[in-house]
Amino acid sequence: MSTITSPIVSTPIKATPAAQRSFVSHARLISILTLASRVLGMARESVMSAYFGAGTVSSAFGFAFKVPNLFRKLLGEAALSAAFIPLYAQALKSTDPNAVEEANQFAAASVSLLATILVALTIVGELCLWGLVKAIDLRPENLLIVKFTAIMMPYVLLVCGTAFLGGILQVHRRFGLPALSPVLLNLIHIAVIVIGARMLMLHGSSGAAKVAIQTRLAYWLAFFVLVAGVLQVMILIPALRAVGFRLVWVGRFWTPPVKRMLKLSVPVALSAGVLQLSVVIDGLITVILTRGPDAAERLHIFGHTYFYPMAPGAVARLNWAQLLYQFPLGVFAISLATAIFPTLSADAMDRDQEKFRRSLRHGIILTLIEGMAASLGLILVRYPAIRLLYQHGDFSPADTRWVALSTCFFAAAIWAFSLQQILNRAYYAMHDTVTPLVLAVVTIAVNTAVEIPLVFTSLGESGMAAGTLASFAIQAVIMLIMLDRRVKGLGLGQILRAVAKMLAGCAVMAVACLAVQRAPHYPTGTHTIASIEQLCILVVVGAVAYLGTCKMLGLDMKFGPKSGNLGK
Repeated sequence: MSTITSPIVSTPIKATPAAQRSFVSHARLISILTLASRVLGMARESVMSAYFGAGTVSSAFGFAFKVPNLFRKLLGEAALSAAFIPLYAQALKSTDPNAVEEANQFAAASVSLLATILVALTIVGELCLWGLVKAIDLRPENLLIVKFTAIMMPYVLLVCGTAFLGGILQVHRRFGLPALSPVLLNLIHIAVIVIGARMLMLHGSSGAAKVAIQTRLAYWLAFFVLVAGVLQVMILIPALRAVGFRLVWVGRFWTPPVKRMLKLSVPVALSAGVLQLSVVIDGLITVILTRGPDAAERLHIFGHTYFYPMAPGAVARLNWAQLLYQFPLGVFAISLATAIFPTLSADAMDRDQEKFRRSLRHGIILTLIEGMAASLGLILVRYPAIRLLYQHGDFSPADTRWVALSTCFFAAAIWAFSLQQILNRAYYAMHDTVTPLVLAVVTIAVNTAVEIPLVFTSLGESGMAAGTLASFAIQAVIMLIMLDRRVKGLGLGQILRAVAKMLAGCAVMAVACLAVQRAPHYPTGTHTIASIEQLCILVVVGAVAYLGTCKMLGLDMKFGPKSGNLGK
């Protein structure tokens, strides 16, 4: 019988074929719920673009909203997945009669520790923001970022708490509420914008008065982010009680199990921290290099004067482009990586490493099948997708062109993002958390070195996306080559043969989509109905062309133990 170990914890947990099938079914459920959440998130951003456009208010709010979400990814999800879930699940599986009670005590102590850390971070963050305002004469648009961030800083506690409590439910096989909790935030976000705009009579305003109303509405939105955070926590409480967990404060939370959790979570938390630091650096570079409302401003660097390379609204436009590529990444790539991870963990413990190599090769090829199609597909449908989602109200055709250019670069990196999901889990399955951390640091260096020069070219803000493409593509290739050497032969030849067939499928998809765009009855125009028709036609034609070509060339695109024809 095979055994499964977490990427950190070495104590084996027995796994059965039924358990593996259940895990895959849970991954499918997560994928479906994530799809619903992402669709609603797209609707939220579409409403945001329609009422705020790509101006300074939306850019300021978008940047400020990233701050609590960065902490969510770092503390609420990264450390959680690295250590808490395996340890909590292991405690629940113990044969000790008091196992459930001890597991719940460990969970309550962990929640208390996390709350203490987050409250301290919130206080320190608020003090830093206050000191920043006092010490530096900020430009109005940057001052707005600070004010929005100060309002939403307590959301750090709420969103991280939601992620941690959701992890407790996941161990008890309750996946629905944790996956759907973002839906609540999106619904409140949309309602506040639509209702608030009518109350403040945003549509009848113009010029400075319109910006003032948009600013006031953004303040309302920032406050209701906190309201949504409270509700996200509250909807989890009944389910937590149903599984026997009580949300209580534990004064003496510094227990041996908690100490072990912290020790085990450090490497992966550092790796996640490096990735989030990259996001922060990109955001700061964009803010610093974006021209303000006064077009006569100049940028002074080391005694030299330059034009600001990015036009107002760059932060918001880059954020909207990122949302487009994150859609297929979150729905398909992460779900697939999550589903295959137990198999990698089980095979990594076997003496016969061929099983591990075969499972990993299988996952890599499946990931690339989806990732390469998503990369080219998003490039082909970017214009109708952007017009449909964003080009309303204050979102101009010029904004569409910038978002489309950035989307090209982000989309071209989807295969690399997807591949990294599998490769990271392969390293974790072998109990190696250091290599992903080191390569993440290298990625930041490459990303920064590439994007800063590019933004001063005609690419402008899209140079940020080009830097992301270069850095993640390089990291994915290096990780794959290193892993091939680590496992003494991953079968790169077989993978490359499969990739060649995927490229053939991509070529057929591109030709088919370009041909149908030139067909006599292909819908034209930029209005909503035309964009929907264009998007539907391109998606259907592209999917049929790609999947049909891959199938004809012998690529098996099924996930399961019987899938053995990949790459032949």
